[in-house]
Amino acid sequence: MLIKFKRTPLSWAAYHGRYGVVKLLLGREDVNPNITDRDGRTPLSWAAGEGHDEAVKLLSKCQNVHPDMTDITSQTPLLWAATRLHHGVVQLLLEREDVNPNIANKFSQTPLLWAERGDDRVVDLLLEREDITPDIQDKYGYTPFALATRLGHVE
Repeated sequence: MLIKFKRTPLSWAAYHGRYGVVKLLLGREDVNPNITDRDGRTPLSWAAGEGHDEAVKLLSKCQNVHPDMTDITSQTPLLWAATRLHHGVVQLLLEREDVNPNIANKFSQTPLLWAERGDDRVVDLLLEREDITPDIQDKYGYTPFALATRLGHVE
C-alpha cells in the first residue's frame, strides 16, 4: 500500500482498469474489496468513476462488496459513474438490486441530477428504476428536471 494515497493494490488495479490483476487479487482470500483509501474511495468506486466496465463487473460479483459505500464527499460508485457519464458502468451498477440510486453527495446531488447534465442514456437507465426519486432537490434548490430545463435539455 502506498502511504501517500493509502490505496491497496486492488484499488490501483481497479483505477487503471487492469482486469486481469483485479481478477487475480479478488481470487485471494486475504483481499478485502471494501478497504478505502485516504479519500474514502473503494476499488469499486475507482473502477466506476474511471469507466472500467470489466473491473466493475468483477467487483460487483463479489458477494462481500458494498456497492453503496460513500467516500469523504458522500459519493457512491453509482454517483461517480453518473457524474462522469459512464453509461455502461451505470447500467452494470443498476442491475444490482442493492444499489440505491437516490443516495446524494454532500451537496445533495443525486446520480439523476448529474446525469441530467448531459447523457440521456444515463438518465433513461436511472428513470427505469422503480425506486428512483426524481424530484430530490440539491443544496442549491435544483431538482433534476429544473436543472435539465435550465441547461436546455428538452428531452
